[in-house]
Amino acid sequence: MTTTEPAAVDQDPPAVVFDPALPWQRARSVAMRPEPFGALVYHFGNRKLSFLKSKLLVSVVEALEHHESVHATLAACAVPEAQRPAYVKALADLSRSQMIEPRELPA
Repeated sequence: MTTTEPAAVDQDPPAVVFDPALPWQRARSVAMRPEPFGALVYHFGNRKLSFLKSKLLVSVVEALEHHESVHATLAACAVPEAQRPAYVKALADLSRSQMIEPRELPA
């Protein structure tokens, strides 16, 4: 008699480790809608909804694709040095919920 494991249903993809020294971008399956408080962010694949409660954070997420790292993005967006750890944490949270994803630099 053979036993088999039940097939996994709706498994999340393997978690990506967030590294702010690497390039990131808004996930391709994510839409952002501007709001007076910042933005609503919706992932069409996993149906997660997030709120960006800062217009500066919205600018950072939109600018990620134009810079070689999170650190470079924060500098380019003029995020105050004292606030950068909070922004890195917010971006790590967005990474865990698949709102942002790693990006390869052009060769």
